[in-house]
Amino acid sequence: MTHDRMPGLVPVLSRGKHRNPRKGACFMEFASYLAGEPWSDHPDCTHALLASLARDVNDHIRDEARREIAPLAPEVIGLNLDDPIIDALLAREVALVALPIASVPRQRVAAVGLLRCEQVLNELEGRPADHVSDRVEAALAAVPHARDWARDFCDVGFGRLKKFSTRSAPNIVHSAVVGIAEAAVGDADQRLVDLLRRSIANCATWMSRTSTVADEQSQEARRLASSERRRSHARR
Repeated sequence: MTHDRMPGLVPVLSRGKHRNPRKGACFMEFASYLAGEPWSDHPDCTHALLASLARDVNDHIRDEARREIAPLAPEVIGLNLDDPIIDALLAREVALVALPIASVPRQRVAAVGLLRCEQVLNELEGRPADHVSDRVEAALAAVPHARDWARDFCDVGFGRLKKFSTRSAPNIVHSAVVGIAEAAVGDADQRLVDLLRRSIANCATWMSRTSTVADEQSQEARRLASSERRRSHARR
Protein backbone atom coordinates (compact mmCIF):
# COMPACT_ATOMS: atom_id res chain seq x y z
CA MET A 1 0.00 0.00 0.00
CA THR A 2 1.44 3.35 -0.99
CA HIS A 3 1.19 6.58 0.98
CA ASP A 4 -1.75 7.95 -1.03
CA ARG A 5 -3.75 4.78 -0.39
CA MET A 6 -3.64 5.13 3.37
CA PRO A 7 -7.11 4.76 4.87
CA GLY A 8 -8.91 7.86 6.04
CA LEU A 9 -9.93 6.22 9.33
CA VAL A 10 -7.87 3.88 11.46
CA PRO A 11 -9.82 1.00 13.04
CA VAL A 12 -10.10 1.10 16.83
CA LEU A 13 -7.89 -1.57 18.40
CA SER A 14 -9.62 -4.04 20.72
CA ARG A 15 -9.28 -7.63 21.88
CA GLY A 16 -9.83 -10.65 19.68
CA LYS A 17 -10.62 -11.12 16.01
CA HIS A 18 -12.86 -8.79 14.00
CA ARG A 19 -14.81 -9.44 10.82
CA ASN A 20 -13.93 -6.11 9.20
CA PRO A 21 -12.42 -2.70 10.05
CA ARG A 22 -15.80 -1.24 10.99
CA LYS A 23 -15.99 -3.79 13.81
CA GLY A 24 -12.57 -2.75 15.11
CA ALA A 25 -9.20 -4.44 14.78
CA CYS A 26 -6.51 -6.22 16.69
CA PHE A 27 -2.93 -5.06 16.19
CA MET A 28 -2.17 -7.53 13.40
CA GLU A 29 -5.48 -6.95 11.62
CA PHE A 30 -4.55 -3.27 11.60
CA ALA A 31 -1.14 -4.20 10.12
CA SER A 32 -2.81 -6.24 7.37
CA TYR A 33 -5.06 -3.24 6.67
CA LEU A 34 -2.08 -0.90 6.35
CA ALA A 35 -0.15 -3.37 4.21
CA GLY A 36 -3.01 -3.67 1.73
CA GLU A 37 -3.36 -7.40 2.39
CA PRO A 38 -6.65 -9.24 2.85
CA TRP A 39 -8.09 -8.55 6.30
CA SER A 40 -6.44 -11.04 8.66
CA ASP A 41 -4.75 -11.36 12.04
CA HIS A 42 -2.21 -13.67 10.37
CA PRO A 43 -0.97 -11.51 7.46
CA ASP A 44 1.98 -12.51 5.29
CA CYS A 45 3.72 -9.17 5.89
CA THR A 46 4.97 -10.10 9.38
CA HIS A 47 7.04 -12.95 10.83
CA ALA A 48 4.69 -15.53 12.37
CA LEU A 49 6.12 -15.43 15.89
CA LEU A 50 6.35 -11.64 16.00
CA ALA A 51 2.71 -11.55 14.87
CA SER A 52 1.82 -14.07 17.57
CA LEU A 53 3.49 -11.87 20.19
CA ALA A 54 1.64 -8.81 18.89
CA ARG A 55 -1.72 -10.60 19.08
CA ASP A 56 -0.99 -11.78 22.62
CA VAL A 57 0.05 -8.32 23.78
CA ASN A 58 -2.98 -6.76 22.09
CA ASP A 59 -5.30 -9.14 23.94
CA HIS A 60 -3.71 -8.72 27.38
CA ILE A 61 -3.54 -4.95 27.76
CA ARG A 62 -6.23 -2.37 28.44
CA ASP A 63 -7.66 0.06 25.90
CA GLU A 64 -5.42 2.92 27.01
CA ALA A 65 -2.28 0.87 26.40
CA ARG A 66 -3.72 -0.51 23.18
CA ARG A 67 -3.89 3.01 21.81
CA GLU A 68 -0.18 3.28 22.59
CA ILE A 69 0.73 0.28 20.43
CA ALA A 70 -1.39 1.34 17.42
CA PRO A 71 1.36 3.57 15.93
CA LEU A 72 3.74 0.58 15.99
CA ALA A 73 1.66 -1.37 13.43
CA PRO A 74 3.41 0.01 10.32
CA GLU A 75 6.75 -1.06 11.76
CA VAL A 76 5.95 -4.78 11.56
CA ILE A 77 5.17 -4.60 7.85
CA GLY A 78 7.97 -6.30 5.92
CA LEU A 79 9.51 -8.00 8.96
CA ASN A 80 8.85 -11.47 7.61
CA LEU A 81 12.18 -13.24 7.12
CA ASP A 82 11.56 -16.98 7.48
CA ASP A 83 14.53 -18.15 9.56
CA PRO A 84 14.26 -20.49 12.58
CA ILE A 85 16.94 -18.55 14.42
CA ILE A 86 14.53 -15.59 14.63
CA ASP A 87 12.02 -17.76 16.48
CA ALA A 88 14.61 -18.86 19.03
CA LEU A 89 16.00 -15.35 19.57
CA LEU A 90 12.57 -13.76 19.94
CA ALA A 91 11.16 -16.45 22.23
CA ARG A 92 14.27 -16.21 24.41
CA GLU A 93 13.98 -12.42 24.79
CA VAL A 94 10.28 -12.62 25.67
CA ALA A 95 10.87 -15.38 28.24
CA LEU A 96 13.67 -13.37 29.84
CA VAL A 97 11.25 -10.49 30.47
CA ALA A 98 8.65 -12.76 32.10
CA LEU A 99 10.97 -14.91 34.19
CA PRO A 100 11.65 -12.55 37.14
CA ILE A 101 8.04 -11.45 37.72
CA ALA A 102 5.75 -14.30 36.64
CA SER A 103 3.97 -16.65 39.02
CA VAL A 104 5.72 -19.90 39.92
CA PRO A 105 3.96 -22.00 37.24
CA ARG A 106 4.69 -19.38 34.56
CA GLN A 107 8.27 -19.04 35.79
CA ARG A 108 8.76 -22.75 35.25
CA VAL A 109 7.42 -22.51 31.71
CA ALA A 110 9.71 -19.54 31.04
CA ALA A 111 12.71 -21.40 32.46
CA VAL A 112 12.03 -24.47 30.34
CA GLY A 113 11.49 -22.19 27.36
CA LEU A 114 14.84 -20.51 27.88
CA LEU A 115 16.66 -23.83 28.01
CA ARG A 116 14.81 -24.96 24.90
CA CYS A 117 15.74 -21.74 23.06
CA GLU A 118 19.37 -22.23 24.06
CA GLN A 119 19.28 -25.80 22.77
CA VAL A 120 17.83 -24.66 19.43
CA LEU A 121 20.37 -21.86 19.07
CA ASN A 122 23.19 -24.27 19.91
CA GLU A 123 22.06 -26.64 17.20
CA LEU A 124 21.62 -23.87 14.62
CA GLU A 125 24.91 -22.14 15.44
CA GLY A 126 27.08 -25.20 16.01
CA ARG A 127 27.73 -24.90 19.75
CA PRO A 128 27.84 -27.76 22.27
CA ALA A 129 24.36 -28.99 23.11
CA ASP A 130 24.64 -28.11 26.81
CA HIS A 131 25.91 -24.55 26.30
CA VAL A 132 23.92 -21.85 28.13
CA SER A 133 24.61 -18.18 27.41
CA ASP A 134 25.74 -15.92 30.24
CA ARG A 135 22.51 -13.87 30.11
CA VAL A 136 20.31 -16.92 30.45
CA GLU A 137 22.53 -18.46 33.13
CA ALA A 138 22.32 -15.26 35.19
CA ALA A 139 18.54 -14.97 34.73
CA LEU A 140 18.00 -18.58 35.82
CA ALA A 141 20.31 -18.16 38.82
CA ALA A 142 17.96 -15.46 40.12
CA VAL A 143 15.09 -17.98 40.28
CA PRO A 144 16.84 -21.18 41.45
CA HIS A 145 13.66 -23.14 42.13
CA ALA A 146 12.37 -22.57 38.59
CA ARG A 147 15.85 -23.26 37.20
CA ASP A 148 16.20 -26.58 39.02
CA TRP A 149 12.67 -27.64 38.09
CA ALA A 150 13.32 -26.78 34.44
CA ARG A 151 16.58 -28.71 34.36
CA ASP A 152 14.87 -31.79 35.80
CA PHE A 153 12.08 -31.41 33.27
CA CYS A 154 14.53 -31.00 30.40
CA ASP A 155 16.37 -34.18 31.34
CA VAL A 156 13.48 -35.98 29.64
CA GLY A 157 14.57 -34.37 26.37
CA PHE A 158 13.05 -32.06 23.77
CA GLY A 159 11.09 -32.70 20.61
CA ARG A 160 12.32 -32.25 17.09
CA LEU A 161 13.82 -28.96 15.99
CA LYS A 162 11.37 -28.54 13.12
CA LYS A 163 8.49 -28.37 15.62
CA PHE A 164 10.05 -25.51 17.56
CA SER A 165 8.85 -22.66 15.34
CA THR A 166 5.28 -23.90 15.03
CA ARG A 167 4.70 -25.27 18.54
CA SER A 168 7.30 -24.55 21.20
CA ALA A 169 8.10 -20.91 20.36
CA PRO A 170 4.45 -19.71 20.24
CA ASN A 171 3.75 -21.50 23.53
CA ILE A 172 6.80 -19.90 25.18
CA VAL A 173 5.72 -16.46 23.99
CA HIS A 174 2.08 -16.89 24.96
CA SER A 175 2.88 -18.12 28.47
CA ALA A 176 5.35 -15.28 28.97
CA VAL A 177 2.84 -12.62 27.92
CA VAL A 178 0.18 -14.09 30.22
CA GLY A 179 2.75 -14.28 33.00
CA ILE A 180 3.60 -10.60 32.63
CA ALA A 181 -0.06 -9.58 32.38
CA GLU A 182 -0.93 -11.49 35.57
CA ALA A 183 2.20 -10.55 37.52
CA ALA A 184 1.95 -8.73 40.83
CA VAL A 185 3.35 -5.50 39.41
CA GLY A 186 1.72 -2.15 38.93
CA ASP A 187 2.87 -1.55 35.39
CA ALA A 188 2.10 -4.80 33.55
CA ASP A 189 0.54 -2.95 30.60
CA GLN A 190 3.57 -0.74 30.12
CA ARG A 191 5.90 -3.73 30.37
CA LEU A 192 3.96 -5.44 27.59
CA VAL A 193 3.92 -2.32 25.42
CA ASP A 194 7.67 -1.94 25.91
CA LEU A 195 8.18 -5.64 25.18
CA LEU A 196 6.35 -5.36 21.85
CA ARG A 197 8.22 -2.19 20.91
CA ARG A 198 11.58 -3.73 21.77
CA SER A 199 10.73 -6.99 19.98
CA ILE A 200 9.88 -5.14 16.78
CA ALA A 201 13.19 -3.28 16.96
CA ASN A 202 15.07 -6.51 17.66
CA CYS A 203 13.45 -8.29 14.71
CA ALA A 204 14.35 -5.40 12.42
CA THR A 205 17.97 -5.73 13.57
CA TRP A 206 18.06 -9.51 13.32
CA MET A 207 16.56 -9.41 9.86
CA SER A 208 18.97 -6.62 8.85
CA ARG A 209 16.44 -4.66 6.90
CA THR A 210 14.26 -1.57 7.05
CA SER A 211 10.77 -1.74 5.61
CA THR A 212 10.38 0.96 2.96
CA VAL A 213 6.63 0.47 3.09
CA ALA A 214 6.66 0.98 6.84
CA ASP A 215 8.75 4.12 6.51
CA GLU A 216 6.32 5.58 3.99
CA GLN A 217 3.27 4.73 6.09
CA SER A 218 4.60 5.41 9.57
CA GLN A 219 3.98 9.16 9.76
CA GLU A 220 0.47 8.91 8.35
CA ALA A 221 -0.44 5.93 10.53
CA ARG A 222 0.75 7.78 13.60
CA ARG A 223 -1.35 10.79 12.57
CA LEU A 224 -4.41 8.57 12.16
CA ALA A 225 -3.78 6.80 15.46
CA SER A 226 -3.37 10.15 17.21
CA SER A 227 -6.62 11.35 15.64
CA GLU A 228 -8.39 8.23 16.87
CA ARG A 229 -7.03 8.77 20.38
CA ARG A 230 -8.46 12.30 20.35
CA ARG A 231 -11.83 11.00 19.18
CA SER A 232 -11.79 8.33 21.89
CA HIS A 233 -11.09 10.91 24.58
CA ALA A 234 -13.84 13.16 23.18
CA ARG A 235 -16.36 10.34 23.43
CA ARG A 236 -15.68 9.91 27.16
